[in-house]
Amino acid sequence: MRSQLKKLSNYLASFELAFAGFLVALMTILIVINVVTRALNHALFWVDEAAIFVMVWAVFLGSIVLMKRRQMVAVTLIKDWLPPSLKQLYGVIYDLSILVFAILLLVFSWIWYQPYDLWLHNFDVMEFSASSMNFIYQEISNTLRWPKYVVWWIIPYMGLSCLFHSAVNLLNDPTGKYVLEEETK
Repeated sequence: MRSQLKKLSNYLASFELAFAGFLVALMTILIVINVVTRALNHALFWVDEAAIFVMVWAVFLGSIVLMKRRQMVAVTLIKDWLPPSLKQLYGVIYDLSILVFAILLLVFSWIWYQPYDLWLHNFDVMEFSASSMNFIYQEISNTLRWPKYVVWWIIPYMGLSCLFHSAVNLLNDPTGKYVLEEETK
């Protein structure tokens, strides 16, 4: 079971990384289009917004993969001074902190999107917004005219994905031995 979950986690991370790479390439193309059209005095204003949305998704997807691989930017000053047994504890605390972060992302996404309340209002966005004062489903991007909540789906997705990856990391290495293995490389 653990090996199957680890394979699934690795496969998902590979897909997330490939999709993030695709988005970075798309962002580059969008920026080049923006520069060229502005130089020709025929600016396409929607390109700016599209490039920003694509960049946001790419950064979130890349961050998910870094968290899964335990490669997030970190201050290692304290970890470097710790004896091996405490370094392992540090590794477990790191994995648990990612797990807690993922849970908090999901909780705050639930509060933000209020899907249950939307369901109680029979998915009537106007009625939902009037009673909850939550206008998330009515916000539209300026130039693309996309619903912004679709762009923000990356946040609950990040919570779900990080929850899965961190749980798999903890299942496969509940003692934090990976910290010691990293030092010998």
